This record gives sequence, structure tokens and C-alpha cells, in this order.
Amino acid sequence: MDKKSLLIETSLKLFYQDGIHAVGINHILATSGVAKKTLYNHFETKEALIQACVIERDKRFMNWLSQACQHAHSTSQFIEFFFNALDDWINNRVQALGEFRGCFFVNTSAEYSDLDNPIFQQCLQHKLKVKTYIENSLSAFTNDIGECQQLTDQLILLKEGVINSAFIMQDKQAALKAMKILKLSV
Repeated sequence: MDKKSLLIETSLKLFYQDGIHAVGINHILATSGVAKKTLYNHFETKEALIQACVIERDKRFMNWLSQACQHAHSTSQFIEFFFNALDDWINNRVQALGEFRGCFFVNTSAEYSDLDNPIFQQCLQHKLKVKTYIENSLSAFTNDIGECQQLTDQLILLKEGVINSAFIMQDKQAALKAMKILKLSV
């Protein structure tokens, strides 16, 4: 692994585990074994490193989600695949996303809560990307745009609630419970 990738990998793991403001550059350097000069050759500031981590996490999350749901052939099957994927993540069965610590993007946006901050904006773009992915996936199974948008909104709200309940309340069954709720209403 090249030094830039090692810095992103190490930082992403530490940021997700401990929070961004709690992790200093010296801790990243000590954990990664990379020299300070090398870090600053790749990233001018800690914020630039954080932005690279947000981009990497977005890429991993979207790859994982699209792979988990790619074989759905109906709305109900998409819902099942979607919530089973969340269940796998919450219960630490998704190596690509690391040990479950809630939503990296919610955690990060809480630390950079100024709506105009580029890091906050990156987190917002991730959430919008997930919503677009879900809506595009569901649109393959219905011609009713309104129905598709309504179901997308329901999935997004349930997904966010599942992730928060699973992390904060340690409800490791949250995704399966949400799937049952949604199946009752669809």
C-alpha cells in the first residue's frame, strides 16, 4: 500500500472509531508509521485528509450497498436485500466498512456542522447519493414516480433510524425490525 493510501486507511479507521476532533495528526502518524513530511506532501491540512477519508468512505459504502442490492428483481426483494445488508453491517459482517460505529457521515457532519463547510457538504452529498441510488433502483420496478419517491423517503428515514438505534441503543435487530415495519406498510 502506498503512503497516501496508508494515511487515508489509518485516518479513516481512527476517525470512525474515535471521532475526528479526538484524533490528532501525531496519533495518525504514530499508528501509520508515516513521517510528518510525507503526510504534508500528500495533504496540506488535516481538513484535506478528512475530505479524502470522506471520499474513500463514500466509495466503500456505495460499492458495498450496490453489491448487496444488485440482484434484486422486485421492490420487495430490494427492501429485503437493503435491510439484510444493513443488518450485516450493524452486526459486523461487512469487512469493507469496519467495526460498526454508527454512520460515519452523520458523525463527521456533527463535528463539522457549519452548513457551508466543505466537509459537511461532502457528507450531505453522500446522503443524497444514497437517496438517488435507492430511488433509481426502485424505479426499475415501478412506473409510478410518486410511489417510488414515497418508498425512497420511507427507506431513507428507516435506514437513518436503524443506524442510530443500532449504534446508540445497541439494538442489533434494528434493521430486521425496520424491514418488518416497511413490509407491513407496502
